[in-house]
Amino acid sequence: MPYARPTLTQLRQQAVQDVINGGIPGVVSLMRFSVLYVLAIVLAGLAWLHYGYIDWVSLQAVPWTATDEYLAGWAALKGVQQKAPTAATSTGISFVATDSNTIPAGTQISFVGGFVATVTADSVTVNGTTVANALMTTTGSVGNLPAGTIATLTAPVPGVQTTGTVIAAFTGGADIEDEDAFRARMLAAYQNGGTNGNVSDYVQWAKAVPGVTRAWVAQNYIGDGSLGLFAMLDKANAQYGGLPQGTNGVSSADSRYTAATGDQLAIANAVWPDQSVTDLVVVCAPTAQPVDFAITDLGSGNSAANQAAIRTALQDMCTRLSSPAGMWIANAEGAPTGTIYPNQWEEAIAALGLSTFTVQSPTGPISGSVTGAMPTLGAITYAS
Repeated sequence: MPYARPTLTQLRQQAVQDVINGGIPGVVSLMRFSVLYVLAIVLAGLAWLHYGYIDWVSLQAVPWTATDEYLAGWAALKGVQQKAPTAATSTGISFVATDSNTIPAGTQISFVGGFVATVTADSVTVNGTTVANALMTTTGSVGNLPAGTIATLTAPVPGVQTTGTVIAAFTGGADIEDEDAFRARMLAAYQNGGTNGNVSDYVQWAKAVPGVTRAWVAQNYIGDGSLGLFAMLDKANAQYGGLPQGTNGVSSADSRYTAATGDQLAIANAVWPDQSVTDLVVVCAPTAQPVDFAITDLGSGNSAANQAAIRTALQDMCTRLSSPAGMWIANAEGAPTGTIYPNQWEEAIAALGLSTFTVQSPTGPISGSVTGAMPTLGAITYAS
């Protein structure tokens, strides 16, 4: 059983009692502001700090409770590094241009919200339109701007209209990996041992890419010797439902198949140095398959607050339990799933403490209908 650390109050009481029981002639009690009482309280405080230090040492002494630089040290023993924040990029910001005028590399472009991106190479002008590639100057998922966002040159460029449009969404921006996710990847590395290109390895390689939170593998995806590596970026691409933004394909270094773009290309290129030399790895985005819910019999609990709580609970359930159909492995622990059952959404809603509710639909298990299709939360209707 775990060691019961004494509280500060218990240590103070023990110190005072030890003084009284210490055999000092005539001492049967201590006045609150007496010298002996003060010394006893001070020593109890010091002892409490020592207990706290030993407590902290015990946490850092093992990988499953270590924090900060000690967590990083334990992870480094298995070659696992905390994912650094990354800046979003776009391969298409369009401006109207005259003749063959272009936007030079290094030009800055601003967006609503105070975001600024830098043009990474001279733009290409065709038929009165010049298109530039750009990199956000700040890191983080907030820089993943959707297509259609208005772009503005921070300084005039001769022959180019000042205002343009993002035609290829900014993708790849990710926040620094939080410690819980970092610890989970580290523990998975300890559990899996060495790498040999098995299914679990591909999942871990994909999840080591900044922004990637979940990954799955479909064996023989487009034929013998191939595999489909499906991934989700739940936080970085929250505005897109967590789905990767780009086109499916392989690494730019693999000439055997169509190269991916966007998030899929970033994952494919990151996995390329580690993958088995004979594997054709196609990185894919799952196909969202929205599932609508109808919640009835809420009675007086049919309030805006409870509706929001129900949506949050069902969204969390989908994030934890859903996976694309046809996957050989559904998570880093190696437990194939892919189907969500009625008892699981009943439990998710029941945990909210509602007095009454009934899930009228769906009425049976939900799963992807074809390989790569993944159940996601659709519309929710509520009724008293």
